[in-house]
Amino acid sequence: MTTHDEAAAIASVPTGLFIGGKWRDAARTMPVDDPSTGKVLCEVADASPEEAMAALDAAADAQAAWAATPPRERSEILSRAYALLIEQTDRLALVMTLEMGKPLPEARGEIAYAAEFLRWFAEEAVRIDGGYMTSPNGQARFLVSRQPVGPSILITPWNFPMAMGTRKIAPAIAAGCTSIIKPAAQTPLSTLALVEILAEAGLPAGVVNVVTTSASDDVMTPLILDPRSRKLSFTGSTPVGKHLLGLAAQTVMRTSMELGGNAPFLVFEDADLDAAVEGAMAAKMRNIGQACTAANRFYVHRSVAEEFSRRLAERMGALPMGRGVDEGVVVGPLVDQRAVDKVGTLVDDAVRRGATVRTGGEVDGRDGYFYPATVLTGVPADAEMGSTEIFGPVAAITEFDTEAEAVALANDTPFGLVSYAYTRDLDRGLRVSDALEAGMVGINQGVVSNPAAPFGGIKESGLGREGGLVGIDEFLETKYTGIPVTR
Repeated sequence: MTTHDEAAAIASVPTGLFIGGKWRDAARTMPVDDPSTGKVLCEVADASPEEAMAALDAAADAQAAWAATPPRERSEILSRAYALLIEQTDRLALVMTLEMGKPLPEARGEIAYAAEFLRWFAEEAVRIDGGYMTSPNGQARFLVSRQPVGPSILITPWNFPMAMGTRKIAPAIAAGCTSIIKPAAQTPLSTLALVEILAEAGLPAGVVNVVTTSASDDVMTPLILDPRSRKLSFTGSTPVGKHLLGLAAQTVMRTSMELGGNAPFLVFEDADLDAAVEGAMAAKMRNIGQACTAANRFYVHRSVAEEFSRRLAERMGALPMGRGVDEGVVVGPLVDQRAVDKVGTLVDDAVRRGATVRTGGEVDGRDGYFYPATVLTGVPADAEMGSTEIFGPVAAITEFDTEAEAVALANDTPFGLVSYAYTRDLDRGLRVSDALEAGMVGINQGVVSNPAAPFGGIKESGLGREGGLVGIDEFLETKYTGIPVTR
């Protein structure tokens, strides 16, 4: 792509607030940076609390009519949006790469993944069920129905800016809920482009509203505390999630939280090492390691640790690094300088404590927010990266001797989003899966995310599930109606 193509892609995206079906300017603007250069791409609206409250007003006003909309109509809007998203893949992928850095092939993959949530929940919209039964004493009938929760606040992260938008917006639309979505300040453009597509697909005014802001807490807190808001769905860090849960508790608001991870990747002595290395590359390097599902801690059986480490270091050390728009690049920039500093600090700490750098480990001074793919071996248990989500392209390898030891190491964390394990023994795979404290487990696979599967964690990794058959439940209330029967 040329610089002209990049400028055209950015210029194609609205930069205002989307409230009540209309784009409007805000009193202030904020910059959106290209992390591969550190330069400003454009300015977007920077909402005030009053402007955000107007978005809640629009969502509340539209709720009753949208809840009464036939499920098939909601389904067809989502289906049209799916087709438009696929049709515009190249443009949307370029916008995503420019605002957050991931290589273009991976950005195209995210557009396809994001679109699947629209298609999946288009199908689920017409399958919202209920129930009917006779009371045990035969004197009444129980009618169970499902109704929309109501106006929902959706807060998405910067690392998967399109997919996290569709993963929340699609079930809300399918269930009959209106919403206000606030994307991360680093990556608002993908969300703005998505909402424009939803409007083009026929979504009525007020059903989805977008608030972009650099002052999230000041702007969103009044919305969360407003009794008209009935649902909060957040993806982001655990500390912020805890803060939001405290706010939501004040009105007993329905919440779903997809929070931090600290994923272990177990390689047993009987593992297929070719498959394990491929799985490790997928689990570690997706989105340059900036994923809550990224493998953080590699626990490898002592008998195969050296061979696995050598192969992984060779693969990761050979990955080309550069701007995500350039052909052949696999390692793009991290999202900002703070992310680079954090990764560097964690690597330096591990080395001071005795870890060995097998590849990477040093920045090269180029423009932008880059950190090379890095493999560390002999990472001690007290290294900070063992208890901190790395969120970068660093694989930290520690050896183990027994299955029980591996499981204990994997579970020694307050997080429980996803775990990975490689073994040829089916019994061991099932046994380890049962023992791992995680909401998701990948056995001999390095990617677990799928719109048709329930995504979510346990412990401090979150509450609720997104996607799968249960994903729409987060936006539905269950109502029971009792009807007496006279004999």
